[in-house]
Amino acid sequence: MQSQDIRDFLKKRPFQPLRLTLTDGTAYEVRHPDLLMVGHATVVVGTPRADEPDAVFDRAIHVDLLHIMHVEPLKSATTPTNN
Repeated sequence: MQSQDIRDFLKKRPFQPLRLTLTDGTAYEVRHPDLLMVGHATVVVGTPRADEPDAVFDRAIHVDLLHIMHVEPLKSATTPTNN
């Protein structure tokens, strides 16, 4: 994965939560743009506590870009209704 591809995804407005899937099958969900920092060769994924706001991380995970298989948008938690 190229760092520019991930940066382009983060620049979309409004921000759309995303999932990073790695070569070993691990997946990280990023629900706030401040929880993903993109470097030249790695990304840092911030994982929040379950009981704290999405933009505050509890742990940081460093992931080599070579291990990111794909980035995909997360589906919305709510579905629109037609009335």
